[in-house]
Order: sequence, then C-alpha cells, then structure tokens
Amino acid sequence: MRPVAVLASRVRYEEKRLFAALERRGVPYAHVDTRRFSAELGGGARDGGRPRYAAALNREISHNRGLYASLLLEARGVPTVNRAEVVAVCGDKLRTSLELERAGVPVPRTAVALTPEEGADAAERLGFPVVVKPLTGSWGRLVAAVHDRAGAETVLEHRAALPSPQQHIVYLQELVDKPGRDVRVIVAGDEVLGATYRYGDGWRTNAALGGRSERCPLTPELTGPALAAARAVGGGVLGVDLVEGPDGPLVLEVNHTVEFRGFQDAHGDAVDVADAIVSHVLDAAGSGEAG
Repeated sequence: MRPVAVLASRVRYEEKRLFAALERRGVPYAHVDTRRFSAELGGGARDGGRPRYAAALNREISHNRGLYASLLLEARGVPTVNRAEVVAVCGDKLRTSLELERAGVPVPRTAVALTPEEGADAAERLGFPVVVKPLTGSWGRLVAAVHDRAGAETVLEHRAALPSPQQHIVYLQELVDKPGRDVRVIVAGDEVLGATYRYGDGWRTNAALGGRSERCPLTPELTGPALAAARAVGGGVLGVDLVEGPDGPLVLEVNHTVEFRGFQDAHGDAVDVADAIVSHVLDAAGSGEAG
C-alpha cells in the first residue's frame, strides 16, 4: 500500500495521536513538512505513473501552505482531506458565511463592509454590541467585541493601519447573548463524533486563550446544524463551532484543521477522534475521492 501523507509543519498533540492511530492500523504514512514540500508541474510528483500517496491528510496550520499543498496533491490525483476547496471556503469567514446562508444554516446576524470607514456605519446598522473579526485567522486573534460607535471607530482605525488589504475588509457579527460557553462539534464525513461545551473567563472561549472543555450531550438541535454546516462547506473532517442563542443554536464558524485535544480530554475513551479521522482518510483513499 502506498503511504498516507500527513501534511504538518508542526507536530502537536493531534498529529501525534494521528500518527499513533495510523501505526495501530498498520497503515504506512509519511510526515510531510510543508516547509519542505514542492511539486513539479507537468507530472513531476508522480511515481511510475501513479500518485505517490494513497491519500493525504492536511493538518497544516498555515492557511496558504495548506491550501496550495492540497491543490498540488489533488492535481496529481491524490485524494486529500480536506480538499482545497474546503480549505479555501473555511479559511475565509465571508465565504463560509455565504455558503452557510445558501444552505439555510442558522447563523448570527452578519454584515460586511469593504472599508474600515464604512465598517462603523455597518456596525451601527447591525446594532451594538458587535464582534469585529478578520476574514482569515484562528485562535481568536484580532477579534474584538465593541459596544458602541466610539469603540468600533477605535478598533477599525487600528485595522485601517494594518498593511494587509484583506484586513481592511470589515466582517461583523452580532454578539450573541450566550450562557458563558459555546459548543464544538466534530464531524468526519457524515458522522458526528461528539460535542463539547467550551468555557472561558471572558466572552471568547478558544482553547488557545485558555478555554476549558466539557462533554456536551448530542441532541438533534446540535447535530442538525452541525451536519448541515459541514455539508455546506464541502464536507470532510471539520470542527463546527456553535453558540446557543435565545432561539436555538447558531453556527459561528467551521474549522478545516480542527484541533481536538480539549475534545478528546472531555470524552476520554468514549471517542477516539484520531481513529475516526484515519477511518475517513482511508475511506477517501479507497474510493479515490476526498471529502
């Protein structure tokens, strides 16, 4: 059997669990550091006319390297989890929101302004308090809650000074009155692996900011929107983040390189996330398609 490529420039808890799951199954794999990855166009990545890898599991934390690695491998006939199109959609909050909107997935009220100057007006129309988010990024970086126009203008003045033109696009969401937590649901293909509550000391609950996870009961009110959101962005191995609003769960975002340490700790032996991911990758390798 040709090896499974695991794309990762950093080997974290999650990648170590994935390597162990592959080894338990006797699946050959190659750890591919994307910082040392290249591919010659016109077939240079093929070996004897066949793709070099049976499948690829993309765990790259750099959005751009992960996106282009998937593109290159897919062009060589390698089934990739997640596919480049899924990475592209999930890596851009506006693209994600548009796909969720098309699919009728419940989301917080959202607005987008194409300049920081218009952003304050858009925030006022949306209604304070609002959350200002960058289009790309994770771990709660450059995310700010603003409660009035003066606060919005201060945050957006800082955004206007940033060198990246993309940072000048203003993505706004209502600040949902949640019960001090949000919910992470992990989906692999059409299977919901489980859910966790994520608590934080402030309004943000990211694990990278010190948030803690507890096991959350799976209910149709959670699995329905989570599966719908995963399908809307193209499917695969995904972390769907939801917030419990007054009228039911709302999908905040969909993560294409889902971290699952807190989730695994909360579930213990009841769920093996790495093994479920490996199963999905092997299914993709067997069918010749990625999800």
